Amino acid sequence: MASQILRDARKYEEIAEEKIGEEERPAFHLSVRTGWMNDPNGFSFYNGQYHLFYQYYPYRSVWDSMHWGHAISEDLLHWKYFPAALAPDTEYDRDGCFSGSASMFSDGRQLLMYTGVAKETQPDGSTREIQTQCIAIGDGRDYEKYAENPVLTQKDLPEGGDKYNFRDPKIWREEDGTYACVIGNCTGDGDGRILLFRSEDGLCWKFSSILVENQKRFGKMWECPDFFTLDGKYVLLTSPQDMLPKGFEYHNGNGTLCLIGDLEKETGKFVEEANQSIDYGIDFYASQTMLAPDGRRIMIGWMQNWDTCPAHQPERKWFGQMCLPRELSIRDGHLIQQPIRELTAMRSGKVHYENVRIIDLVRLEKIEGRRIDMELHIRPENKEELFRKFAVRFAQDEIYHTAISFRPHESIVKVDRKFSGSRRALIHQRRSLVRTKDGELKLRIILDRFSAEVFINDGEQVMTITFYTPQTAKGISFYADGTALLDVVKYDLI
Repeated sequence: MASQILRDARKYEEIAEEKIGEEERPAFHLSVRTGWMNDPNGFSFYNGQYHLFYQYYPYRSVWDSMHWGHAISEDLLHWKYFPAALAPDTEYDRDGCFSGSASMFSDGRQLLMYTGVAKETQPDGSTREIQTQCIAIGDGRDYEKYAENPVLTQKDLPEGGDKYNFRDPKIWREEDGTYACVIGNCTGDGDGRILLFRSEDGLCWKFSSILVENQKRFGKMWECPDFFTLDGKYVLLTSPQDMLPKGFEYHNGNGTLCLIGDLEKETGKFVEEANQSIDYGIDFYASQTMLAPDGRRIMIGWMQNWDTCPAHQPERKWFGQMCLPRELSIRDGHLIQQPIRELTAMRSGKVHYENVRIIDLVRLEKIEGRRIDMELHIRPENKEELFRKFAVRFAQDEIYHTAISFRPHESIVKVDRKFSGSRRALIHQRRSLVRTKDGELKLRIILDRFSAEVFINDGEQVMTITFYTPQTAKGISFYADGTALLDVVKYDLI
């Protein structure tokens, strides 16, 4: 039976949702039902539908005592809200139901595993969060917390493990019917590591191994881990805090990391072969994947940057949205991301141009909109004389625009939203080193009402940004310093 705290949240969200008009939300990205959203949780396919839970505070559009919101979808693009799934209503999670994931029991019940948070007063009078791992079991709509919670506590940590930074379990079921999960942790001096735990029944868990250790390379505490096989490799995704940039990688502070490699089955140790950012834009964090029924590995992430959250207006009825779900693969040892193929069913009104000469500023008839899927093939007119810069501007009118630019001599793509309507000195630009030959580049730009996701060279890299430009600004223009040739295919997304 739902607690009073959960019943109150469910009643509130149902009423508050009615105050948010459809046009005030993204068209095909999941946003919070009301209030605040951050990390995706429990991304799964259950009883014939996709389920996505999320970190949630329904009462205001600021981070506060974490609940779990809940939405379902048939196609990962059109979402229906379900009642809130979890609320901080027990002694072990009284200060928050933090991130986690979902699996399923053999009898068909859905299994949620999450981090419970309870603050502890320190000798100096300050408070710190004790983080433990907890279970909830349900039918896809309502969930009951396991009577033996928490199932993992500080006593289950390996030597040197920090009980204050032990969170975000990502669970999966092995082929033999047993369960495993990875959990973020750090040492006493704040250096991140990922722990592997195993269970025979999904309820009683035991430490298995330290899967991977940061060794002070990529930031500090590693949050929101995910671990899976993909195209013959093992992949670890995580979101380290307080990263330092390395060249054109890892510029977001609280950023994202993909490690590709292998697993030593005997020792439970991950063997790294390559590392890269997951997203090279401004707004992406806390990715989580699921295995779709057709075998696709699909990833979703929180489309936001922690460092820009304080600039939004708290009086807004909602804050927080998820990125477009992305299909993952590995090509030449590199993580590849593509928009889910279901998006093509939303395309209409094709507009196509070929071999357009871009000299200075060019606008093309019927190339406009704020809910579009647009593919660009950029190249020089003369390979011996590369253009110095190419740029596309969108969400544009006389006052506003957001831009993507490409400098072939430097092999750099940049996103820039400083003219998108922000009135604060936030992170507005991000650059990425891309693969290009003879000044040729392919971009796929997907715009929703409040975001742009730029897929570079068939998904070799993605740059994600959010912006809150007025919807009336829907112009698109192209610019070249020098002469560029451009092919454009643009669809409206309806």
